[in-house]
Amino acid sequence: MGAAGQGLSDDEVRGIREALAAGRKPKVVFTASAGQIAGQVGQVVELTDPAVSEEYVVVRFGRDELPFSPADVAVAPRGAGRRPAEAKVEPAPVEPPVAEPEFVLDRVPEPRREESSPREEPKVETVEAKPARRPVKAAKPKGPAGLTVTLAYAEGEWTVAAQQGGKVLAKPYVLKPAEALRMVALVDVPGVHEAVEQILTSERSEAERQAEKLRAELAEIEARLAELREAG
Repeated sequence: MGAAGQGLSDDEVRGIREALAAGRKPKVVFTASAGQIAGQVGQVVELTDPAVSEEYVVVRFGRDELPFSPADVAVAPRGAGRRPAEAKVEPAPVEPPVAEPEFVLDRVPEPRREESSPREEPKVETVEAKPARRPVKAAKPKGPAGLTVTLAYAEGEWTVAAQQGGKVLAKPYVLKPAEALRMVALVDVPGVHEAVEQILTSERSEAERQAEKLRAELAEIEARLAELREAG
């Protein structure tokens, strides 16, 4: 089991994938790289394609389902996520001060008044205690899945495919070399252009070799045909 500060290992990712296939939702604990929610517990609900995004571990945290990288979470220990009910803290009632003159500080003796004059009572200010607010990390919004367009060359054919997240938008289909070259020209990377040039040179050499072979075979056939005509 990986430590909380190390994230998920490859074996643990495979174990989570098997658990999801069996219908379970494994618990994980957020590591320090996840930010302010480190130490909190969530449930893995999906593993997307790691080739599309490094944040392919989808975790349910509260009401949100957010993507994280394997470094942001670790396998939760047994019993994690079970919290005892927190006792509700009520503010203590504020009791008015005792109106006994001998315990009142900085009070000036009042002059004797007529019995008919009402006595002014001292004002007592009360303070309402408010519970402290707990800081909560704003959940990262889950944006649209990444789009991947793949141009490939194999066995003398150019193909193109498209995928968004785990959904296949277009299966690999064959392109004409001219169309593939126009797409490659959009990629301003010298190494890519050199690789394409090598492929084209190899294809041209192979095409010329096959054309030369066909011309030789055609010459033999024409010679044989000429012999048959003379014999007839």
